[in-house]
Amino acid sequence: MTINRRDLLGYGAAAIGATALGLPKAAKAAGELTIAYNVNLPSWDPTTGPSAVNPTIQGLYQSVFDQFIPQKPDLSFTPGLLTEWGWNEDRTKVTMTVREGVKWHDGSPFTPEDVVWSLQRAGDEKTGNPIQFVWKNVNNFKIDGNKITGDVVQFDPVYFKWMSFLTGYIMPKAYYEKVGAEGFEKAPIGTGPYMVDKFERNAFLRLKANPNYWGAKPAFENVTIKFVTDAASRVAEIESGSSQVTLEIPYEEYDRLITKDGLAGSIKNVSDIGMIFFNDIEAMLDKNVRQAAVMAVDKELLVKRLLRGYGQPIATLETPEYTAFDASIKVEHNPEKAKELLAASGFSPEKPVKFTIQTTKGFKPKDYEMIQAIVGMWRKVGIEATIEVYEIAKHYELRAADKLAPAAFYNWGNAIGDPTTSTGFAMYGPSPHSVWDSKDLIDMINPLWGEKDEAKRIAGWKAVDKYIAEQAYVLPLIQYAQPIVHARGVNVVQHVSGALLPALMTPA
Repeated sequence: MTINRRDLLGYGAAAIGATALGLPKAAKAAGELTIAYNVNLPSWDPTTGPSAVNPTIQGLYQSVFDQFIPQKPDLSFTPGLLTEWGWNEDRTKVTMTVREGVKWHDGSPFTPEDVVWSLQRAGDEKTGNPIQFVWKNVNNFKIDGNKITGDVVQFDPVYFKWMSFLTGYIMPKAYYEKVGAEGFEKAPIGTGPYMVDKFERNAFLRLKANPNYWGAKPAFENVTIKFVTDAASRVAEIESGSSQVTLEIPYEEYDRLITKDGLAGSIKNVSDIGMIFFNDIEAMLDKNVRQAAVMAVDKELLVKRLLRGYGQPIATLETPEYTAFDASIKVEHNPEKAKELLAASGFSPEKPVKFTIQTTKGFKPKDYEMIQAIVGMWRKVGIEATIEVYEIAKHYELRAADKLAPAAFYNWGNAIGDPTTSTGFAMYGPSPHSVWDSKDLIDMINPLWGEKDEAKRIAGWKAVDKYIAEQAYVLPLIQYAQPIVHARGVNVVQHVSGALLPALMTPA
């Protein structure tokens, strides 16, 4: 990708606007770090609303707030604000031990009451937590010193895993009750490694190191995160030196930039996958159309040509790192069979079936171009899809209302690697994160939510994945490799969750 004059002019205007807001054009002083980020931050509450289930902004949240149980860069679980956790023998109670001596950003003490209040709030359907159906499964919490117990209402095998995942953050009880939701948006506080210094919506976030942080002190005292949603502008940011770190740029630009003096990069497969939701409306009610849409897509070619070999094709909503990955499940690439299936439903290249496909553009590397290529593959077999571009925030809004188009591209993150948080929530009709509502699938999944036999639970999810592949209820595409480019003066530790964490960065 080349950056044309118009791109550069646009970038220049953005830089001038940022300077007017008091944002440094380039953070070159000791202890300063500037990051060009690929998405805006719509809300400061990491536990409510659509933002709470956006995997891409979790790195921002994790910089300010602590999760109940953090994950190391390799996704292993490690003690954090909870130092111990577990079930009793018959899975009727949970126990947790709370770290002592921690302070909130305003200097007030962090207490077990904050933990209990956060869990109760998360489980209350009135608060708007998108994962409320997980958190409500434990209640009647009791505190004894720094020990907490709770009663299991309904056993959920991934309850503690969720404490490392979306909405699994501890909030400040006294402060939140004092300032309310509106006040918290204006001045959020957490216990995380960084404190919010300044925030300009749709422009930038400036962080400063938390002097009272309970963990290792961040190496960079001040971090400025620019919200640069355009991929070409992120390339310009890193190439000009205006930012020292950026991510999610086109792979050809990654390959080019890491050869330049002063720049380096890191790229590895992360827990994100690219997928196309099928909504059970219009043409997608026809199994022949769904199967043809899946069979027509050459995923190997997408990875090779568009993604320059980075990432890998997937056949289900599980990657090799996920607990329920089953390599025996295959999805055939067969355009001729796709034509036969469409012909059986009265469609052909001359008389195509028509529907809309929605996609982001520049949110993930080559997202729009990948959908363009898929639409081209579909056209050859008898599918005419019209592309509609939307922002990622719009996707969440439409998905929650079950109003996605018949086909909709999305990147699904599953940092805890459990099948409930990939196949489960994406494909279970009653879930607010799913748009496929067929009774056959709901009936298959229902018994798995509370299955206490782990081997039986995972086998059940593998059977669900196989059935979904046979019915073509979704189109899994690829496991992403995340490109990060950075100045050689900065060491970046890549997190397999895809979260870009400034607290893990150090001066070289």
